[in-house]
Amino acid sequence: MHADLEHGLSTTRRHFFSHAAAGVGIGTAALSMLLDGRAGAAQDSATSTGPHFAPRAKRVIYLCQSGGPSQFETFDYKPALKDLFDKDVPKSVFGGQRLTGMTSGQKRFPVAPGYYKFQQHGESGTWVSELLPHLAEIVDDLCLIKTVHTEAINHDPAITFFQTGSQQPGRPSFGAWISYGLGSECQNLPAFVVMNSMGTGRPVGQPLYARLWGSGFLPSSYQGVQFRSVGDPVMYLSNPPGLDDKGRRELLDGLSQLNSLEQQRTGDPEITARIAAFEMAYRMQSSVPELIDISGETKQTLDMYGDDVARPGTYARNCLLARRLAERGVRFIQLYHRGWDQHGNLVPEVARQCKDVDQPTAALIKDLKRRGMLDETLIIWGGEFGRTVYSQGTLTAKNYGRDHHPRCFTMFLAGGGSKAGYTHGATDDFSYNIAESPVHVHDLNATLLHCLGIDHERLTYRFQGRDYRLTDIHGELVREILA
Repeated sequence: MHADLEHGLSTTRRHFFSHAAAGVGIGTAALSMLLDGRAGAAQDSATSTGPHFAPRAKRVIYLCQSGGPSQFETFDYKPALKDLFDKDVPKSVFGGQRLTGMTSGQKRFPVAPGYYKFQQHGESGTWVSELLPHLAEIVDDLCLIKTVHTEAINHDPAITFFQTGSQQPGRPSFGAWISYGLGSECQNLPAFVVMNSMGTGRPVGQPLYARLWGSGFLPSSYQGVQFRSVGDPVMYLSNPPGLDDKGRRELLDGLSQLNSLEQQRTGDPEITARIAAFEMAYRMQSSVPELIDISGETKQTLDMYGDDVARPGTYARNCLLARRLAERGVRFIQLYHRGWDQHGNLVPEVARQCKDVDQPTAALIKDLKRRGMLDETLIIWGGEFGRTVYSQGTLTAKNYGRDHHPRCFTMFLAGGGSKAGYTHGATDDFSYNIAESPVHVHDLNATLLHCLGIDHERLTYRFQGRDYRLTDIHGELVREILA
């Protein structure tokens, strides 16, 4: 072996333990415990060959509303608050709970009733805001959960908690866990695809980081692949000038041989993941252009999603692409829509946000249903927390703002084994505390995994000597929301 290479290897943990095995017999044990947990993972974790039991859902479309939609302007109707306009929220309601630094110093906490009207819809008689007329039409297909609660009170830890089960960065994302646990049904597209859109409610939304769809300590082959709206949908998908398809194939074959030799020498699973990524990128050169070409969609379908569907990068366009991805067997599709953080000027801003998502979301659900796909596709809609009953800043009869509120907020599910036309739980008169049937983030994630045929306690991965899972050491099934 070349002297420089020998010296480089001698400084790695892998090299140290492999040589130590001959002298002290600890090499195998150390590797299984320390080397990214991957030696132990193969035998200790759930395999990626299929579900633990018969699933109701085969795939997920997660419609993440980044910033925290207000429950008061969407689904949690509190008509009695109109009589309390501008009166202070009783101290008994707060119960010593933590407030954000943005409002903890306010001298008053005046009640801000919802500005928009509500009406009952469907056979279920569910109350829905006038801002969501298209979702109101299909409310009997939805499963509303009014008592979701979380632990974080600020955006980054809150959305990280929802997506990974931990407020601390570094854990695998929900989609990565699903890809790891269930594998892929599609050979020409990634198992986990992510698309982002910017809402019209606020010109600037909360930042989104790639770690929200990352693989954490799982092999990198399970991370989400972000599709862009400008240029190539996936970076570096096109061949550079002077390289044709034959040349690309020859280049990949040569790289694969070199990487295979290195993998055999070191046993590093990330090299295998790199080979797989190169091959997937090659196949995507033909599958992705076909996917994003919506010219074959009928006028009826395009009209159903609304005018914004014509513009790449909009929430409407991404919803249509989500349906097309689902048709092609993509396992986990995540749409992030930013702009829900209305600390002030809520009345006009939240109306624009709702208009962004109302028609496309309803169209996606109707489109899947008419194609016979809704029963096996789990739709998830919601943000990282809700909003406060009290106004942040100046309160007027026609405008106000709301601060972050993690204690109770509304999300909804559709299809995929969720109970249609059902509302779970209730909040107090101020939508500040849960009155009955709380649903913690870990409980929700455990139940979502159940819809996919996964026992959340068995889908684990050993890392640094510990078995990790999406729900950490928590999580109880919320059977009432299951069909």
